[in-house]
Amino acid sequence: MTDINFIRKISNLNNGIQPGNNLKHRQDIDSSFKDIFKEKFRENEVTFSKHANERISERNIDVSPEVTEKLNEAVEQAKDKGLKNVLVMIDNQAFIVSTMSNKVITAVNSNELKENIFTNIDGAVIK
Repeated sequence: MTDINFIRKISNLNNGIQPGNNLKHRQDIDSSFKDIFKEKFRENEVTFSKHANERISERNIDVSPEVTEKLNEAVEQAKDKGLKNVLVMIDNQAFIVSTMSNKVITAVNSNELKENIFTNIDGAVIK
């Protein structure tokens, strides 16, 4: 969902609200807003490519909710700087992420970081 579509959906929730409308109508709008907000938030969360999932599994890389949250934060920071493909370092683990698709492309654990060369990146975020 683009930002403009998000804004339109939120604006549409408020159409027709008049002072004195009943509480039930207001609760329905609040519930709809929460659903739209959750949808928008999910859209900005990182996902993992098939290749990344395979590397995570075979390399026993931790992808806890905390790591995923740090990845989401790193992607937002990278987007703010106009970066497209970034190396994200989290607790001696490396993730290559496409900010265009919010997708983790590959992952490397601390054992494989030594003497590794990362190509086709335009920035790095250390968390």
